[in-house]
Amino acid sequence: MEERDTYKTIIKATEEVLFKEKKSKFYGFAFPIKNEEDAKQYTEELRKRFPTANHVCYSWQLGVQNPSYRANDDGEPNNSAGMPIYGQIQSFKVTNILIAVVRVFGGTKLGVGGLISAYRETAKLVLEQAVIIEKVIEAQLCLKFEYAEMDQVMRFIKKKQLRISSQKLNLDCEIRLAVRKSEMKSVVYDLKTLHKIEVSAMD
Repeated sequence: MEERDTYKTIIKATEEVLFKEKKSKFYGFAFPIKNEEDAKQYTEELRKRFPTANHVCYSWQLGVQNPSYRANDDGEPNNSAGMPIYGQIQSFKVTNILIAVVRVFGGTKLGVGGLISAYRETAKLVLEQAVIIEKVIEAQLCLKFEYAEMDQVMRFIKKKQLRISSQKLNLDCEIRLAVRKSEMKSVVYDLKTLHKIEVSAMD
């Protein structure tokens, strides 16, 4: 199976979305996250923002190749909130994202089926209004060479349309390149044909 080197995520936090069902109000939010700590912070902020809320249910996903996720029902019946939200994350094929739905109870019980439907619908509305972008996974390469080799290195970078992430140009030069993950092997192979250039992959 070919390794994916792109993924979809949201560019910024969404505006609040409101879904109503039998007087219960469901406020939906999506946030871009880099780690589990981000997810905790956002859910805590929502609890402070909605002190009268009965539940702050959420789901998040992180990573591309082997993504990790969590779904939290926050006191709602088992799998009636977090998993329906997670289902929409999967449906829209997004990652590095947290979707939280804040429920303010309206006095009428919805039943498990009603809850599943309401949380799923709120998550869907949030994702429909989110700005979803495709990002490329890049790896870093470090090139070390003497100043005399500068010309051929720069020609190579221009020809391959590579992105320089940092450079130190003295008598001994060092250039760091951001290379699309799927093109890494061929770029390293081609660089090795240039003499007097030391190539190493960065973590």
